[in-house]
Amino acid sequence: METDSVMTSEARPLRRVLIKLSGEVFMGSGEYGIDPATADRIAQELVDSHRNGTQIAVVIGGGNIFRGVQGASRGMDRSTADYIGMLATVINALTLQAAIEKHNVQSRVQSAIPIQALCEPYIRRRAVRHLEKGRIVIFAAGTGNPFFTTDTAAALRANEVGADAILKATKVDGVYDRDPKVDPDAERFESLTFREVLNRDLRVMDATAISLCRENRMPIFVFDMTVPGNIVAATRGDARGTWIKEQA
Repeated sequence: METDSVMTSEARPLRRVLIKLSGEVFMGSGEYGIDPATADRIAQELVDSHRNGTQIAVVIGGGNIFRGVQGASRGMDRSTADYIGMLATVINALTLQAAIEKHNVQSRVQSAIPIQALCEPYIRRRAVRHLEKGRIVIFAAGTGNPFFTTDTAAALRANEVGADAILKATKVDGVYDRDPKVDPDAERFESLTFREVLNRDLRVMDATAISLCRENRMPIFVFDMTVPGNIVAATRGDARGTWIKEQA
């Protein structure tokens, strides 16, 4: 459970990370859409992390614009709804790219759905090369397949590009045994195993993503990105949060 320390053995700068951002973070204080000031703040922190020497890849959701599951629940064909959701992630990715490049750092958007007029197709070796050349790489359109979440896309891309860890950006400072916004007595975990996350049904990421990370020993760090500077702190190894790994 919660202790006074911030991180355990992972307390060191990370060489290459994949940061998972939900689309909802781009709303700022709004109820939908993209808040330019929020997008710029996120971009600034990614740029600061990059300038500190960490290679940055990003997977971004589209829930601020459209969520496939919600569309399906209202009668839309699930595959169609999921493809619309994938296109929403492309909008967010291009917005983030524009915000990053305002800070004079190169970035590339790679889409799992070919949209050649706007971004590159996803090619693993090219993505790795971009990272090695100091570009921030944003992966859009999830896995390119319906019925898979952007959490699963994050797990897949992190393993493909050889990331040291997935940094799961949320609105709470780690994983709790209950919803801390509902129950003030909820307890925060300092670390968890993949098995514990699945057995407790903690829903940090979907079960497919957790299982993929477990099989490939890809650690996940869950932290609160609403705190200014926390993305930088997470890549530096001194943010408050919860580690999920093979052995807690």
